[in-house]
Amino acid sequence: MEKIPSFTINHLVLQRGIYVSRKDYLPNGDVVTTFDIRMKEPNREPVIGQAALHTIEHLAATFLRNHAQWGNKIVFWGPMGCCTGNYLLIQGDLESKDIVGLMREMFSFISNYNEDIPGANPRDCGNYMLNNLPMAKWEARKYLVEVLDKIKEDNLIYPE
Repeated sequence: MEKIPSFTINHLVLQRGIYVSRKDYLPNGDVVTTFDIRMKEPNREPVIGQAALHTIEHLAATFLRNHAQWGNKIVFWGPMGCCTGNYLLIQGDLESKDIVGLMREMFSFISNYNEDIPGANPRDCGNYMLNNLPMAKWEARKYLVEVLDKIKEDNLIYPE
C-alpha cells in the first residue's frame, strides 16, 4: 500500500507549529483545508496526556464552533492519535498564516478557562471522567507562549 501524505512528513525534524496537512477539493468546488496543530515535537518530548488532550478537544471545539468570524467554516477539531497535537478542518482554501490569530485567540481562551468543561458529563460525552482542566490550561499556555506568540516561517511550513 502507498503511504498516505501525513506519514511522509519527517517527524524527526518536525517542530511545533501550524501546518497545512492537506486540501480536499469537493465536487461542488469547495475546498476543505486540514491543519496539523502540532503542540509537541514528535518523538523528542513527552506527549500531551489523554485527559488534558480530551479537555482541549472539548474547549477548542466549543470555542471554534461559537466563533463569530470562523464558526460557520469549522468542520472538525480533534486530537491526533499520537497525542502530539490536533487536526483542524476548515472550509476554505487556506494557508497556515491565515489562522495564526484564531489559534492565538483559542489557546488564550483555553489557558484562561475557569468554568465547567462543556460537554463533560455522562449524558454528553462517552468518557466524561477523562478530563484534566489544569493540565489542559498548562499545555495551552505553553503552546501559546512558546510557539504562537513567537511564530516563525519554520513553524508554518512542513520541513522538507
